[in-house]
Amino acid sequence: MARNRFDVDERLETPFNIKHLLRAGVYIKRHAFKMTLSLIFSAISAVCALVGPMLVERALNDAVPNKDYRQIVILSVIMLVAILLSIFFSILRSKYMTIVGQEIIYAIRKDLFEHLQKLPFQFYDDRPHGKILTRVINYVNSVSDALSNGIINFVLEIFNLILIAIFMLMCDVRLSLVVMAGVPVFAGIIFILKPAQRRAWQDTSNKSSNLNAYLHESLDGMKITQVFTREEKNAEIYNDLNTKMYKAWMKAQYTSNLIGFSVENISTIVVGIMYLVGLSMLGPAVQIGTLIALASYAWRFWQPILQLANLYNTFINAVAYLERIFEMLDEPVTVDDAPDATELPEITGNVTFDDVTFSYDNTINVLEHFSLDVKAGESIALVGPTGAGKTTVVNLLSRFYNINSGELHIDGHDISKVTLHSLRKQMGIMLQDSFIFSGTIMDNIRYGRLDATDEEVIAAAKTVRAHDFISEMPEGYNTQVNERGSRLSQGQKQLIAFARTLLSDPKILVLDEATSSIDAKTERLLQEGLDALLKGRTSFVIAHRLSTIKNSDRILYIANKGIAESGSHDELIELKGNYYHLYTAQLEE
Repeated sequence: MARNRFDVDERLETPFNIKHLLRAGVYIKRHAFKMTLSLIFSAISAVCALVGPMLVERALNDAVPNKDYRQIVILSVIMLVAILLSIFFSILRSKYMTIVGQEIIYAIRKDLFEHLQKLPFQFYDDRPHGKILTRVINYVNSVSDALSNGIINFVLEIFNLILIAIFMLMCDVRLSLVVMAGVPVFAGIIFILKPAQRRAWQDTSNKSSNLNAYLHESLDGMKITQVFTREEKNAEIYNDLNTKMYKAWMKAQYTSNLIGFSVENISTIVVGIMYLVGLSMLGPAVQIGTLIALASYAWRFWQPILQLANLYNTFINAVAYLERIFEMLDEPVTVDDAPDATELPEITGNVTFDDVTFSYDNTINVLEHFSLDVKAGESIALVGPTGAGKTTVVNLLSRFYNINSGELHIDGHDISKVTLHSLRKQMGIMLQDSFIFSGTIMDNIRYGRLDATDEEVIAAAKTVRAHDFISEMPEGYNTQVNERGSRLSQGQKQLIAFARTLLSDPKILVLDEATSSIDAKTERLLQEGLDALLKGRTSFVIAHRLSTIKNSDRILYIANKGIAESGSHDELIELKGNYYHLYTAQLEE
């Protein structure tokens, strides 16, 4: 899908949709008490902070002219107490909102990760992993502040604005109206700038996602990059994406800074006009203390307006991020337990494909009317040209994808009607990618069966002939390996993955190119262990190296969306068909 390429924006401009903020209410409601408490603390802090100018007005208009030193001391003490209370409640508010913000981040990330665990292979086939990471990390970080501090600040700034207006009007109504006269002008500027500002930040979000997607892809493929000396070309691509990100961010900053610039200039102009009007009325109509107090309130009056404008921008961005977060949470789990799914009982290993048709993209069928009956304990080898559907057969058996039509049974049970956990826990699956997780070798082998003892782990490693090279490592089974096993050879990674698969003691064993990276000597040793392991188990083995599957009970040549040939090695050689030509070609090589 083009929108998921690293060099294509995920989406064009989307309008502001309040429903995404309302949907986020599920995360906000969990912290309603703490947020209410924070709002109360914020309100108390704001009131304490606004008492100061009124005390100054009282001092300049009354205490100082009358040389009432006792009153001056009292007013000073009250101001000090008000400042300290304001600081105290502000700290309390910050503490609670920090907790709420982090708890919201935790909850959203938890929900996202749990959902990602359930999404089918198709989801990951279609999307750059860098863009998935951007949503889980960057977007969640961005919305957490909007959902916690943003909402509190929005209510608080409106409260502050009203409160400051009341204090101003209490000082002098006429001068207060002069200060408020700039509000309609600012509202007009906001009306003009906001659409451009929203588009600019959405574009910045898209460019950031593209940059992260390419960075993730580049890090994963760094060895290939260096093998083919693509460093300069990749740097050129990255610099192009980086430049687009830089330009988008600068454009967004320019439009955002216009808001602050407008507030500063309008507030300066109206306060200047207020001073002119106030000085002209100085005397019986307006006292100097009142003018100074009102000037202080006037500067404060415009701060909530600026904050509200910035918060609007925060909400605009948050809605865009929330839309993509919820889009991922709404991604259908197409491969899931049916509502009436039952536990698959302990199986013997009979497998039946009944007229199965399957397509990855619902356009081109990989398999059509595919039928196969496998008896328990039978070993089946799948061979054929690349892309013929060999891996597809075992993917459907493992139910990594749903079949389009037909049925697939294990011991007579339709696998679409049993739970995924009960199905896969009885299968040992080794895919082409021998993925190694960061941690110890012991942890990697035990990955699929956490209750296995150290002795059982070592026994599995011995069976696949991995014990010898593991024992020679600095810390043996406790040797730390990096993500993807970068410190191990391909053959060593495959042997560890093999041990991991065998440790699960499966009834059905699936080996997809399991020995492709193992040298001939190790393969002969491994085959000895496998022969014992495969005895009495149903197995499906995909191999391009035909010498490894000669002893299989049946060899299926997959081509033309189905089974082109079927039989033992000797039978297919005698047939002198596709398998014969493939086998003899490998002998010649």
